[in-house]
Amino acid sequence: MFENFRFNFIPFCLLRQLKELTALLKHTDKESFEGALVQWYNKWESFLNERTTNLETGKSFYTHKRLRSAYRSLKTNLDNLFVWYDNFELNIPNTTNAIDGHFSDLKNKLRNHNGLSLQRKKKFIDEFLKA
Repeated sequence: MFENFRFNFIPFCLLRQLKELTALLKHTDKESFEGALVQWYNKWESFLNERTTNLETGKSFYTHKRLRSAYRSLKTNLDNLFVWYDNFELNIPNTTNAIDGHFSDLKNKLRNHNGLSLQRKKKFIDEFLKA
């Protein structure tokens, strides 16, 4: 029973820690985030590199591929995550909240005009974005 608990609990803890780390993105600088990410990876490297072998084919694969994928995505896109920080003089917001709200408004207005043809929807969107 406890083996299963450990197996399910550890990935959940790692995922929670990684989510907490990503929550820092809008409150920290690039160097601090990168350092925290490296520290997290160094702590859990052996766990992330665990491999499982398929008994039928004999091929091995990473056991925790979704968690590895999340880490790899953060590591690969680190420069893109801090464009606002690297170009501070351009006054780029560090979140996409404003544009998300804008698109939400667009979706609601399109929903209200449900019967528009594709051509008219494109024209509607074009005019909406110009305004």
